[in-house]
Amino acid sequence: RSRLTDRKVIGFIGSFYRYEGLDLLIKAFARIADRRPDAMLLLVGGGETEKELKRLSVSCGLDSRIIMPGRIPHERVPGVYALMDVLTYPRYSMRLTELVTPLKPLECMAMGKALLASDVGGHRELIRHGETGILFKAGDEADLAEKLLRMLEDQDLLKTLQTQSRH
Repeated sequence: RSRLTDRKVIGFIGSFYRYEGLDLLIKAFARIADRRPDAMLLLVGGGETEKELKRLSVSCGLDSRIIMPGRIPHERVPGVYALMDVLTYPRYSMRLTELVTPLKPLECMAMGKALLASDVGGHRELIRHGETGILFKAGDEADLAEKLLRMLEDQDLLKTLQTQSRH
């Protein structure tokens, strides 16, 4: 917790499956890290890509700014959400992600969190771009980095998204 005080926290809570696009998120974070020294990445959960993601954060030179605490007990989830400024769901486009509507973005919208997600079908059903969240082009590292930076820099946008996401 102390490492996150007075920081802008970009977060993800969920399973570390390849299709979740967490490798893309780390690469996009690497693009904006120098411009936002106050930003941290908090990836909560675990799964098949965990070791690979840890290696990637080291190779990007960002292991001190990417926190991966593993899975957490369900009762601690609301407290973890409270630490996060932007929740990111960077899923890649594939049959599963185009057809299945994920539950995690709904959970963070209910908690009044600003949401950034790829424009796969499951997300487009939930999120009204610019109102209840921001969508970026699935698989596009540069677009993800650009939208992430915009959300971190535009406090009015963040407040609007936090308010609108609850409705």
